[in-house]
Amino acid sequence: MPSSGHPPGAGHGHGAVPITSPFLSSPPTPLDESDPKNPASKFSLILKHGHADLVQAVAFNAYGDRCATGSVDGKIRVFNRHKDGVWRHCDNWTAHAGGEILELQWLPPTIYPNLLASLGIEGRFKIWAEDPSAAPGRRFSSSAVSGGGRYGAVAAALSGGDSTGGGGSGKGTSPAQPKAAFETRNSRSPYRSFSMKHMDDTRHTYLALLSADGTLTVSENEQPENLADFSLMDQFTVCAKPARGEETAFKVEFDPNLDVCYTALRAGVPNDALGLVVAAMDSVKIYRTRDTVSASLGVATAAKEFYLCAEITAHRGLVRDVAWAGGNIRGYDIIATACQDGFVRVFGLSTPTEAGESRGWGVNELKKHSKKTGGVQDGSGGGGGGSAATESLEAQQQQTQTQTQPPAAKSGIRAGLDQSRATTDRSWSGLPGQVKHVVSEISKLDSHRTPVWRVGFDDDGRVLGSVGDEGKLMCYRQTPDGSWAKSTELAMMKMRMAAP
Repeated sequence: MPSSGHPPGAGHGHGAVPITSPFLSSPPTPLDESDPKNPASKFSLILKHGHADLVQAVAFNAYGDRCATGSVDGKIRVFNRHKDGVWRHCDNWTAHAGGEILELQWLPPTIYPNLLASLGIEGRFKIWAEDPSAAPGRRFSSSAVSGGGRYGAVAAALSGGDSTGGGGSGKGTSPAQPKAAFETRNSRSPYRSFSMKHMDDTRHTYLALLSADGTLTVSENEQPENLADFSLMDQFTVCAKPARGEETAFKVEFDPNLDVCYTALRAGVPNDALGLVVAAMDSVKIYRTRDTVSASLGVATAAKEFYLCAEITAHRGLVRDVAWAGGNIRGYDIIATACQDGFVRVFGLSTPTEAGESRGWGVNELKKHSKKTGGVQDGSGGGGGGSAATESLEAQQQQTQTQTQPPAAKSGIRAGLDQSRATTDRSWSGLPGQVKHVVSEISKLDSHRTPVWRVGFDDDGRVLGSVGDEGKLMCYRQTPDGSWAKSTELAMMKMRMAAP
């Protein structure tokens, strides 16, 4: 509320109003947006993004000093925040000539060079590599399709020396068109959402791609220096294929936390397990990985397989977006959804255990499984005996062997693995390694009163933001009782200021 009798918005011209001016005795004065010391000028370059069309996707890197924007016209623009706090344009290029850009994501800065992933409406997923030695304006978009130039060397190294960019055909490409370091698409159904996660300790990179027919494909890369070396990890169906002409909504996101929640560890979830939340049409499903084993020539190899640990069916419309909060040190995970019915829902994901069922905190019980177990052994020798992963693998071997007593061409281990891979039903069934999760609704927020399109958490999972049809950004914070309540409302508006 204004003080000293001055009405809101009073001033002496056109421009922005200082935030503290309503609480001062003097009338507000306009700020000079051309002054680099003015806080408002630090955002002018981002507000004037330079796109010729609607901006569909925005992504910041882990440090918050780089921003990428994707437009409906298929172009990407990158901005850098310099030491003086001013955002300046770095590069722009046509990433997806087929149409609008749906999603953008920066890979962690621990991977060299800097990588930016994008997904277009045509269904192509691409990874762009930055050439730090190039001049500003050509770091991502150097036109070196034939593999020449500095960027061509970086792209060729990342794509394993393949001039097609790790999946692109390269046919019919004009010499001036930028070349992605990695590119892939689904020939049967276009991709509609993606998510990537990189583990610094193992240097493994995971890629989840959700297609329009409800198929989720998860791939794994063990060498970040070679982006073309993605191997299929798991593939299954998350929902029935939508009917022709039906409005659809798909979203997938990895668990952003570096480690599994400690309560889930006590319940039996491996500490290197992956978590995925998938929004498909009007339902939300949460998947975890369990350890499986396959045998070849007497050598047992450990692998990961996703299973459905929880499902949310409380929505009365299409789920437009979903977000998994960081900061699981609270003892449970938090997931938020943006629904077409106008509500932002916040759910808690926990793993309740009864007395005597939880796992201990011993090193052997929390030790990660190795990629190759060196054969089917009793675990008494070596340094890895008694680990939770080894116990899970041995239990699965015993179960698959007892289930396949009739004569068969394959061993019990292989038959059990093939049967698990072939089924599309990943529901919790009590198999070894599966841990039951419980979902509870924490808050149901209706601040927008219009369809909600986007939802997201900050890095610590303490602030939740959402955007609806009315164009306002709502921010929520968790109250002491655990529920979430609206804390801030932001809206962009133009106003003409006049002196009183």
